[in-house]
Amino acid sequence: LVVIGIIGVVAALTLPNLNSSTGDKEKVVKLQKLYSNLNEAYARALLVYGPYKNWYVNDSNISAYSTRCGERITEFMKLSKNCGLAANQGCFTSGYSKSLNGGQSAYIDKISEYYKVITADGASVLFYVSSKNCLASTCSHIYADIDGPNKGAYTYGKDLFKFKISPSEIYADGYVIDAQKQNCFTLGDCASWIIQNGNMDYLKVNSEGKCPDGKTILDLTTNTSCK
Repeated sequence: LVVIGIIGVVAALTLPNLNSSTGDKEKVVKLQKLYSNLNEAYARALLVYGPYKNWYVNDSNISAYSTRCGERITEFMKLSKNCGLAANQGCFTSGYSKSLNGGQSAYIDKISEYYKVITADGASVLFYVSSKNCLASTCSHIYADIDGPNKGAYTYGKDLFKFKISPSEIYADGYVIDAQKQNCFTLGDCASWIIQNGNMDYLKVNSEGKCPDGKTILDLTTNTSCK
C-alpha cells in the first residue's frame, strides 16, 4: 500500500508536466505548419498578382487593404470557413484575447477591419493591413489562433501568435526578429521563438527568466531551451 501510495504521488506530480509538454509540442508543430502554409500561399500570390507594393493601388481604406491581402493569400490555402470582414461570425473566439502577463487585448471577432478565416485544419487566421503605401512590415499583419475558435487559452504566446508581411516573405513576429526579449516573456510575442527554437520553454521560466532547474536562464542565443 505504501508503494502504491508513493507511485500515486509521483504520478500526480509528473503527469501534468508530461501533458503540458505534449501539448506544447503539438502547438509547435501546428504553428510551424501554418507558418509554412502561409509562406507558400504568399509566394504563389506574388507570382500571380505581382509585387506586394502594387496590391493596393486601387483601394482606399483599411477594410479594403485587409480584404485584398486576405483574399489573395487565402486563395492558395484550404479553408473551412471564410468570414471576411463580417463581425461575430465565429471565425475567432468570442471575447477578448489576452497577453501572456494576463492583460486584456482585442475582441478580435468584433472588429470589422480584420479579414478573418478558419483554415482546413482548424486555425483561426486574420489579415490586417493599415496602409496601402507601407512596405515596412509594421503595417501588414497576420494573427493566428492555432486552436481555432472557442478553444484553448486564447492568449498570446500560448495559442495566439502574430506574423508580419514583408515584400518578399511572411515572418514570425517576436523578440528574435525585433530584439525585444520582454515582448515574448511578458506579452507573448513568441512566434519567432517557436519557429527558430522549436519549443515553448519561455512558458516554463519564472519572473527572472530561470528554467525549473533554477540555473538555466533563457536568452537570445546561448540558452534557448530548458532541457
